Amino acid sequence: MPLPYPPSPLKWLYIDFNSYFASVEQQEQPHLRGRPVVVVPVETDSTCAIAASYEAKAFGIRTGTPVWEAKRLCRSLACVLARHELYVDYHHRAIDEISRHIPVSDVCSIDEMAARLLRNEAQPEVARAIALSIKAGLAATLGPWVRCSIGIAPNRYLAKVATDLEKPDGLTILMPDEMEHRLIAELKPRDLPGIGRNMERRLWLKGVCTMADLMALDRRRMRLLWGSIWGERMWYLLRGHDLPEIETQRRSIGHSHVLGPALRPPNEAINVARRLTMKAAARLRRMGYTARLFGFSARLEDGRRLRGEMRCRPTQDSPTFLAMLLSIWNQTIAEQRGIAIKKISVILLGLEPEGATQLSLFEDREDEAKVAVTRPSRDLRLSRALDRLNHKFGRDTVLIGMLPSAGRGFSGTKIAFTRIPDREEFLE
Repeated sequence: MPLPYPPSPLKWLYIDFNSYFASVEQQEQPHLRGRPVVVVPVETDSTCAIAASYEAKAFGIRTGTPVWEAKRLCRSLACVLARHELYVDYHHRAIDEISRHIPVSDVCSIDEMAARLLRNEAQPEVARAIALSIKAGLAATLGPWVRCSIGIAPNRYLAKVATDLEKPDGLTILMPDEMEHRLIAELKPRDLPGIGRNMERRLWLKGVCTMADLMALDRRRMRLLWGSIWGERMWYLLRGHDLPEIETQRRSIGHSHVLGPALRPPNEAINVARRLTMKAAARLRRMGYTARLFGFSARLEDGRRLRGEMRCRPTQDSPTFLAMLLSIWNQTIAEQRGIAIKKISVILLGLEPEGATQLSLFEDREDEAKVAVTRPSRDLRLSRALDRLNHKFGRDTVLIGMLPSAGRGFSGTKIAFTRIPDREEFLE
């Protein structure tokens, strides 16, 4: 039997910016206002939209829609090349403004923030007043085209759900005594964070097709359906319990880039791979980690994927990772003929805090074909010297190896919605 629970007061205020990248572009470029706009990572019809304005969404265009399809759906569509540094700048300005009204407890993504309400702020009229003051402050600071939806609820999860109930520019309060009714009346299971396409299919196969079906399950059944503690955790969250967030530990540092047509030949793409590797290594050093594993992946125009990885003793210098990249490249890419590379990814794994590695009394006797030997410490000193120069004089001031001018456009930082780049990253 589910344990009884007392109605929870309002505890969280959640802010979700609407069509964030596209809205920033409409704010910055007045001629885009009121027009269907998509933001793209590279200027080619073979890529996908990474953001769409509400005007574009009216035509059925969404994040992930191929540009060629988006242009077919809307002939007047404006395609704007992403400016990630600008979006990060707006992000930090937004946090500064929100903090004038209420302390920001969690930065959840580039366009989402959460704030915990104090006891004297938990009354609906007080919480609503705070939300309205945030909206007015953001409009004055960022501009009227960068709008947000705000949700207020007993826990952070439901506050996030509430932001989806009224968009754009919404304000929704989920009171404890009306939560279940509103969830059942206004949502489908797929609308909930944590329920993707595969989980939705699994629920359907078990006869859970509506929110009413989901809310009727007990904790044990939900845990069995999810196959993990997350199912039971969701049972509590949907009923308003304010559970502590599960702490996560950084496990990897990586970068990827979708290549424009001019960079897809292997002799051009190798420079992209080298630059991404140097960028990942610079982040690794700045964050105070070492890595034990380097991974490389390339997606070709014909859909094939080529990948490889190499291990090393814990290191953080660029020359070691570049040597591993070259070794993998020679094994996976160099022997291919007539290929075009559409996307390149590099990743550093096996992260440890700098200085935390215990030295072995014996030499490694692992397969030399799979284990790269860490270079002398002079390479680390060189890498750190390059970091200082690039931070002082600007990104790409000094690089290891030559970078053709055609490749300089890709070296900037890109944003994943669940990771906000530090400002320093735009100098790496």
